[in-house]
Amino acid sequence: MAEATNGKEAVEKTKQLKPDVSILDISMPSLDGLEAARQILASGSPTKVLILTMHHSDPLIQQMLKAGYEERGQKYATPSGTPQGGVVSPLLSNILLTPFDKEMRRQGYQLTRWADDWVVTCRTRAEAKYALARAAKILKQLGVELNQAKTRIVHVAHGFEFLGFKIQRGKGNFRLNRDRIKSKLNRHGLYAIPAQKSVDRFKDQIRALTQRKMPLRMREMIETINPIVRGWGNYYCRSNVRKRFNQLDRWIIQRLWSHRAKRWRNTCWKEYPTRRLRTEFKLVSLVSLIPSLQIAKARS
Repeated sequence: MAEATNGKEAVEKTKQLKPDVSILDISMPSLDGLEAARQILASGSPTKVLILTMHHSDPLIQQMLKAGYEERGQKYATPSGTPQGGVVSPLLSNILLTPFDKEMRRQGYQLTRWADDWVVTCRTRAEAKYALARAAKILKQLGVELNQAKTRIVHVAHGFEFLGFKIQRGKGNFRLNRDRIKSKLNRHGLYAIPAQKSVDRFKDQIRALTQRKMPLRMREMIETINPIVRGWGNYYCRSNVRKRFNQLDRWIIQRLWSHRAKRWRNTCWKEYPTRRLRTEFKLVSLVSLIPSLQIAKARS
């Protein structure tokens, strides 16, 4: 399986599983900074592009890794490791784990990786356990260890979370006949939806911006939340989200009405009907971001 170039592509590749597989979901702790990356570069395993990037960015990366951090007015040094969620962490992850990718695929494993989070798909639990042992051995040679708290073996029927998505095999029957299902992925009953944690964080952001005490007019409030709605929706719009997006669209409109009327139960739908919010105030609709619906609308 080819290496994914972005988060959504990684999820799409992960969905390309056999009907009966076990999932090896593994995460890595913080990398050991620039020194580990230099060791990998010296081995000649990464591509020329990565070597060129490191060569020109070396002073900047050094500054990022040695910048330290401040807590309660006191500065602390960072002699090792990378900042949690730091912009340099994905770069170092790709440099360090490129040899790992190549070796795992050389041994025949189906691996999908994004930065330091990755999934290996296997046919049986025994095969997954063996893959785990092989992965731990390869990573040890690179100077890093598995994060045991985030490493687990699960069956696809139970589902697992990866890059903010919940990936699972459905239990129900298809509503369409199999000859009408064009996607090869759906023939196995697999689906991907936003993880509940991601949905909760999104709703918390909208709640914070639509509090009843916020001194904003309707147009100003919509202009404030639109970038968040559009950004979150564009990330998840290629997954199985039509039902979830419908629910969230209605919930967002109810939040706007509640802000205007200063109470949850109100009659603001008379002054600000949904059509007016969409057309006059340009409120972004999550459902409208789904590519398949955009294509269908364009054809009609």
